[in-house]
Amino acid sequence: MNRPFGAVDVAANLKGAVPKTTTQKILLALAEKKEVVQKTYGKTAFFVANQANLDELPAEKLATMEAEVKTIDEENTALLAEVKAASAELAKLKSTPTDGELTIQIQEVAAAVEKAQKHLEPLRAGTPLVSAAEIAQLDTDWVKWRMEWIRRRKVFKDFWDMATDALPRQDATNLAEDLGIEYDTEEHAILERNTLCTSLGANGKPKK
Repeated sequence: MNRPFGAVDVAANLKGAVPKTTTQKILLALAEKKEVVQKTYGKTAFFVANQANLDELPAEKLATMEAEVKTIDEENTALLAEVKAASAELAKLKSTPTDGELTIQIQEVAAAVEKAQKHLEPLRAGTPLVSAAEIAQLDTDWVKWRMEWIRRRKVFKDFWDMATDALPRQDATNLAEDLGIEYDTEEHAILERNTLCTSLGANGKPKK
């Protein structure tokens, strides 16, 4: 570029290939040979190409060069668009599974379909999935463990009421939080109101 440069600018443009001090010495030597012109502003020296050594371009030549630059710029723009489109296509291809990956995925889906088909076979044949004995055992276990839960809840409530009887309500609440005690949630309350629980008597057996 036909404009003044300092030694620091030139060294930076050379990407550090030449040290700044060496660049300064080279520019000073070129100034002594009249190949560049040195201009000093304060303590800073700037160097510019010797304008007397530059060839003057005819207007026609300059216009031709400007037209060439414009054409090259347009070609670069078109090439950049092609590179962008090719990059997008490449990214799309990279994200597409390979033949080997597709084969593995197909095998996995086929295995899942086969497993699901086997699970459906008893339903299609009308075979009960759970026997009457298993259902009866589930009911027995449900009653047993629910009664155990009710018993333990009552033991805790009696003990807690006795331990916090002399405490203000807020202090009892704070103590429960400090001890990490968790009470029944809204989900538990909803379950207790469900016919699954309301159909059972105090002894845990179905109401008559």
